[in-house]
Amino acid sequence: MSTIAFCLLTYRPDHPSGIERSIAALVEGVRRLGHTPLILAAGPASPSDVAEPGMVRLDSVRLPRPALNDDVLRALADPQPVIEEVRGILARHQVDAVCWADTLWGLGYLNPVPDGVRSALMVHKIRRSSEDRWQQALAAVDVVCPASDYLAAEGAQAGLDTSRWVTVPNALLTDPAPVPADQREALRAAGPIRIASRVEPAKGLAELLKAMPADWGRPIELVLAEADFEFFPGMQRDVIAACKEQQAARPELIRILPALGWREVPQFLAGAAATVISSTEPETFCHTAAEALSVGTPVITFDFGNVPGMAGPAGRAVPLENGADALWKALRALLTSPDDYRAASQSAPDRVAAFNPAAAARTLLAALQI
Repeated sequence: MSTIAFCLLTYRPDHPSGIERSIAALVEGVRRLGHTPLILAAGPASPSDVAEPGMVRLDSVRLPRPALNDDVLRALADPQPVIEEVRGILARHQVDAVCWADTLWGLGYLNPVPDGVRSALMVHKIRRSSEDRWQQALAAVDVVCPASDYLAAEGAQAGLDTSRWVTVPNALLTDPAPVPADQREALRAAGPIRIASRVEPAKGLAELLKAMPADWGRPIELVLAEADFEFFPGMQRDVIAACKEQQAARPELIRILPALGWREVPQFLAGAAATVISSTEPETFCHTAAEALSVGTPVITFDFGNVPGMAGPAGRAVPLENGADALWKALRALLTSPDDYRAASQSAPDRVAAFNPAAAARTLLAALQI
């Protein structure tokens, strides 16, 4: 059996970020296959760390919460301490392979592996070809692992050499568990719309709420989860304020709920008539869409990124240029057609049945020649 390490500076259990959730699923898959996972993350420690026995916090990198890109760059201004610490940890634990979860935040561009240790770069976003760290990371590792076939196609379209690319699909932490047909029909008729999202402007949440039709009558339940990183200071505060402004305008319908644990999200979405992915930038996988499909909840989204292909007949996609109004129209059309809704719901679980931890881990280990 082998020891497989994963590195992401912001990692903590139940952190509301797709990359963390993809690592968590791979860690579970590695354990299911009988191997030992190790997770390297920046300090300081978090109370939730006790949920992950394979967690190692780095002394050489400590980040505020939330952290900005500049915070990471400052922490790595002299990379030698983190290189030496990571190499030492990997050597002490006799790690056989390591997966850098990101170019910068996952230390992929440094690739600090001991001799004989194979490495992979997990790709969740195609970077600009002019980014030096991105090019360094791609060149340094033995294999590049995009998180979806959509991302792999984007890489090829961008003109990247994808000869060493192997798609390792993101996986779900829970097995598909579709809601029984009678309950699903009751949800179609009168159930709430439920959305679970990390707080980010590109998720389009406030814009979606603002576009709610005046005659809309169903509850909208929105879980807002704050991450340990931001793209600019106050980003999450501003998005939450914008959503609360819309809630104040329709308090009888809009509820804003606190963050959920990873394994609680599918159950939350199981109680929804539908969910909406209103992101105005392409989702390269989208865990919440996959989790909704796993319980038979249809997905409404814009017609780009990975979600429309993943959902297929279990969802509805509208042109981005038509704006959030079109999402509401598609949602209303689906909910008012029992036959279309039933067909969408019944097809949903099979769309994501292959996204299980053991399968993802098996693909990763094969790519690393483990």
